Amino acid sequence: MYKYSDFDEKFVRERVAQFRGQVERRIDGSLTEDEFKPLRLMNGLYLQLHAYMLRVAVPYGTLSSRQMRQLAYIAQKWDKGYGHFTTRQNIQYNWPKLNDVPDMLSALADVEMHAIQTSGNTIRNVTSDQFAGAAEDEIEDPRPYAELIRQWSTDHPEFQFLPRKFKIAITGSPNDRAVVKAHDIGLRMARNDAGETGFEVIVGGGLGRTPMEGKVVREFLPKADLLPYLEAIVSVYNLLGRRDNKYKARIKITVHENGLETIRDLVEQEFTVRRAAFSGIDQEMLAEIKPAFPKPTYIQAPTDAFTTAYDADPVFRSWVDTNTVAHQNGDYAIATISLKKHGATPGDATDAQMREMADLAEAYSHDELRVSHEQNIVLPHVHKSHLPAIHARLVAADLATANVGLVSDIIACPGMDYCALATARSIPVAQEIATRFDELKLEHEIGALKIKISGCINACGHHHVGHIGILGLDRAGVENYQITLGGDGTETFAIGQRAGPGFSDTEIVPAIERLILAYLDLRENSDETFLSAYRRLGADPFKAALYPDAEKGRKHAA
Repeated sequence: MYKYSDFDEKFVRERVAQFRGQVERRIDGSLTEDEFKPLRLMNGLYLQLHAYMLRVAVPYGTLSSRQMRQLAYIAQKWDKGYGHFTTRQNIQYNWPKLNDVPDMLSALADVEMHAIQTSGNTIRNVTSDQFAGAAEDEIEDPRPYAELIRQWSTDHPEFQFLPRKFKIAITGSPNDRAVVKAHDIGLRMARNDAGETGFEVIVGGGLGRTPMEGKVVREFLPKADLLPYLEAIVSVYNLLGRRDNKYKARIKITVHENGLETIRDLVEQEFTVRRAAFSGIDQEMLAEIKPAFPKPTYIQAPTDAFTTAYDADPVFRSWVDTNTVAHQNGDYAIATISLKKHGATPGDATDAQMREMADLAEAYSHDELRVSHEQNIVLPHVHKSHLPAIHARLVAADLATANVGLVSDIIACPGMDYCALATARSIPVAQEIATRFDELKLEHEIGALKIKISGCINACGHHHVGHIGILGLDRAGVENYQITLGGDGTETFAIGQRAGPGFSDTEIVPAIERLILAYLDLRENSDETFLSAYRRLGADPFKAALYPDAEKGRKHAA
């Protein structure tokens, strides 16, 4: 993985020292909160409902064991003993004291981490496929290019005050695990007719109050043109993007209002200018970055112990079947550690659990972990012979829930328990759904099903691309939960459609139960997923399950 250069080290240390002085001036009253706000946001510090929140960047979701241990130390020393992993592959601390934040940032700098550009109207943390560099279907590891984008975008003088926040995602596989079509810029590794590797460039995706699917602005971009082309896109947006209304300031609105062809023409014109200005410096940077992402030195060992344990232990077998996927190396597996124990807060990990995951990565995963946008932790390179030992240690650490991709593996934003923007709670709904289906013992029978919950229209829980999406709103001071159906964040991207009227906080879990039980009755066979059944049948039979009284009324009227 990438190691800081002398420049990186100096840059991050100077930012910590600068912010320390700003915090001191805020505490002694030299800075008002209005004056301090843009300064703290530039360093990832938010003011939430009850306390400050520090959002730490985990570039393209990659962590070393040393870094994970430091995140645990920060949680223990300056927070309440846990951290929250987010849908942008970051980690958030929800309870820091303002005077402690500079020390937290200094501790992050000790392990080559920071919180720069995790907030504000700038280019945010670049996200990627959590299986990058390990996935069986991968064309090429996208992380060197993600690191190139990180270096280019960090403190870029032209793009620090964009019309609105800006998010970039990149995947190296045809099977999209990075939700690239829901980003301001999405990059999908592709091959042209000549067999050359480059990028399909997608622009103008996004969720929030106006969800839109990103549009292809370039079907094939040579890898050598990546940075100048991205710079051209962001430059055009910086000039055209609206600043009169923050709800219409994202690039998706810019593309919608101006039209894709106009945007494409402007980008291509700007690209011609920007490409010449780079003079090859971007390729020199990439050449320095690529050696930091070598393939692991795979161990050679028999897998008999794995086969024996798999055949003998049904609990271990269930975990393997659910929480692991194929690796590029046939003797290896990619193992996902679920942070979604039934009834727990999705994405939370205690300091003790973080240390155990760090130890597992050091011992069994070539010293590497990944944060997934689905709020779980991944051990990307695990020899199959080590899976029984890993599972045993996960059981001891209360991290062995076998539910990845199932109904209880729910994405949920912090909601009204923490967020000042939220209009409803997300966490209790996620906990109740997970607990209910654990009681019913139906998760594995239901199969692949993605539920995503947001506590407000900003859609931090990605509800628009959930097979079942839940949006919490305020209706005259009462929490009301809308359901969307048929969303999909993969290569077959779709924005979910609203099913009908919302449900109260006491009605939402029974409604979800009716919906999923109806699916079990409607599917053709056990191999047909919820999403496939929805696409085959349409919304009507699912709406009938959600709103049985309305269905009875229609039948009575007929």
